[in-house]
Amino acid sequence: MSNGLNPRPVLLPTGDDEKLSRPVEYRETDEKLANLSEDNPDSEEERRRERKVPSVPPPPPLLEPEREEDSENEDPTGLEGAAFQSRLPFDKMTSQEAACFPDIIQAGLQSQKLFLQIRNRILQLWIENPKQQLTIEHAISQVEPPYNSDGPLVLRTHAFLERQGYINFGVYQRVVQFPAKKFGTVIVLGAGISGMIAARQLMSFGMEVIVLEARDRVGGRIATFRKGNYIADLGAMVVTGLGGNPVTTLSKQIHMELHKIKQKCPLYESNGNTIPKDKDEMVEREFNRLLEATSFLSHQLDFNYLNGKPVSLGHALEIVIKLQEKHVKDRQVEHWKCIIELQEQLKTTQSKMLTLRDRIELLHRQHSEVSEVKPPRDITSEFFVRSKLRDLRSACKEYEHLGAREKEIEEKLQELESSPPSDVYLSSKDRQILDWHFANLEFANATPLTTLSLKHWDQDDDFEFTGSHLTVRNGYSCIPVALAEGLDIKLGTAVRQIRYGASGVEVITTNSRTNMNPTTYKGDAVLCTAPLGVLKQSVANNGIQFIPPLPEWKIGAIQRLGFGNLNKVVLCFDRVFWDPNANLFGHVGSTTASRGELFLFWNLYKAPVLLALVAGEAAAIMENVTDDVIIGRTIAVLKGIFGNNAVPQPKETVVSRWRADPWSRGSYTYVAAGSSGNDYDLLAAPIGVSPVMPGGPPQPNSLPRLFFAGEHTVRNYPATVHGALLSGLREAGRIADQFLGSPYAVPRQAPTTTTPTSG
Repeated sequence: MSNGLNPRPVLLPTGDDEKLSRPVEYRETDEKLANLSEDNPDSEEERRRERKVPSVPPPPPLLEPEREEDSENEDPTGLEGAAFQSRLPFDKMTSQEAACFPDIIQAGLQSQKLFLQIRNRILQLWIENPKQQLTIEHAISQVEPPYNSDGPLVLRTHAFLERQGYINFGVYQRVVQFPAKKFGTVIVLGAGISGMIAARQLMSFGMEVIVLEARDRVGGRIATFRKGNYIADLGAMVVTGLGGNPVTTLSKQIHMELHKIKQKCPLYESNGNTIPKDKDEMVEREFNRLLEATSFLSHQLDFNYLNGKPVSLGHALEIVIKLQEKHVKDRQVEHWKCIIELQEQLKTTQSKMLTLRDRIELLHRQHSEVSEVKPPRDITSEFFVRSKLRDLRSACKEYEHLGAREKEIEEKLQELESSPPSDVYLSSKDRQILDWHFANLEFANATPLTTLSLKHWDQDDDFEFTGSHLTVRNGYSCIPVALAEGLDIKLGTAVRQIRYGASGVEVITTNSRTNMNPTTYKGDAVLCTAPLGVLKQSVANNGIQFIPPLPEWKIGAIQRLGFGNLNKVVLCFDRVFWDPNANLFGHVGSTTASRGELFLFWNLYKAPVLLALVAGEAAAIMENVTDDVIIGRTIAVLKGIFGNNAVPQPKETVVSRWRADPWSRGSYTYVAAGSSGNDYDLLAAPIGVSPVMPGGPPQPNSLPRLFFAGEHTVRNYPATVHGALLSGLREAGRIADQFLGSPYAVPRQAPTTTTPTSG
């Protein structure tokens, strides 16, 4: 496939899965902070201004094997590699580091370089051995002189990296035991990856942690089907590159069978015919051009509102397609105008030739008559003969010129008539292939294109991990199962009400199956990792009740941001009847309305298992169809591709329905029309008794008690496992700093006293 803006496949299966982004571009803020990186620009518009060109592509594609190796080899190593893997600039302090180490910023460039050397060295020590706790004692012993001369700075840097989740996170062997005395109790809502990583961090910091989970399992939208030798991930499924990904650390701590996904993805029509490669590539190029055009409309022409309403990506695409269709018609009109004009020129030329031929015949007769007088002729007769010969020769020359012009016009006409412009922008088959690519984009965003924000749908595309896309062959659930070890998790416990006040929090729960046995849990803070779909139900008074109610700015963000849907159909067979060397193959639907129905099949596991995707409008429609009908439809599609006799009956089948799941109400977030990346930040903001709008002035009793984590709270990495993981690390650090104090704060200077002298 071409390396266009969206070569398939976009690897974003349902759940907190891998939606990609690009490496952070750091920039200097001012001369005083010449060594300070702004890793969190204040606004999306500010981020857009940093880009060299308008950014269009949806989540990135798989890489070909050779390119995968090249990409991995290009990643930096050593201290620079440690910073890169931790998503930090190697030679600049981030804005967060500047805020936490103001004394280093004020001390000047040399102090900043010392800090960076210590920070990068500690990161390197952790990345080299993430299976064991990196203690401050070991860190100090491994920081080379002269950088180890400032012991207090090494201590503060280690404490900062640990508190903020850059080191000592995940599943590792502790060298120092948990603090015997606990300080404060945190109630974590949800045993997904964000909730459990936060719980583990808070426990290691010395806090009491209780995890409440409504399901009878851990993992949230990481859900693996297991039966016998059959394995299939119903939620998160793909690790989208290891370079910079915190999941890389987990993969070194936990047994994860990572397998590179091959890019090859043939497309089949319903009758089994393979879409020719040249046709496939032609339509893909047009697909990329359409996306470029919508980006131009948004970012160059500022076409983002129409009749006072935000424009969606789907609407913009259809506008561009209509413009292209109009352009085709205009080209046809121009074509016929050219033909008519040439025909008129030909008619005029031939008319002149007929008139000229008559004149030539007349001149020839006149010349013949005067030439009959034998010389010597008198001067008058001779002049007459010669003038007629001159006129005859001139007329013949003009006739030859008109003849050449006639031939030239006829050749142009023949050329135009033999190569007319296309009478349609896309043939019906071309449109079907284009719809397959649209379905792939709807899969990546878990929503129909008509709901996506034209301006902001790709707001996270500056943050991309490097390396191959991989699948977890032993099932993604190996991560949450490992993270759950040692945690106090109450399964089957549904949260009904959250009360938060100046003195603490209360969480009222019932049994998630029976809605009986109400229980109250008390603590100092609540970390809510409920998916956005559950929060949407809550603000619609049909879910968790918050007392006092959430502030309007939080409710607005919950309502604006989109929560999509993507479903999977798992078929387990007794044998392989597809190409075992291809991890993917596509099915091109017959209509635009059904383009997302069973459009892509995955072959990822050791056992003969196929996983079919249902995206876009079809994802919602098929949630209301019975399993038998869906399975029958899937088998029919496979028989159409491979033949009736080639496809056996499946041994096991599973159909996901994420929208109907009461504990998720969908698959993952997207930026809806009318929303922006700012809403992720609003969703991440904690709340106190007197809630403060992020960036607003502090209020009395505004100490946060209610905190939020999950993929819907991380602007740079939404809709991903790694985003959920990073949000959990972020909130654990925030909560611990608030209730335990900051172990990396600037040391307080002892007050200087003056002893009075005796007189």
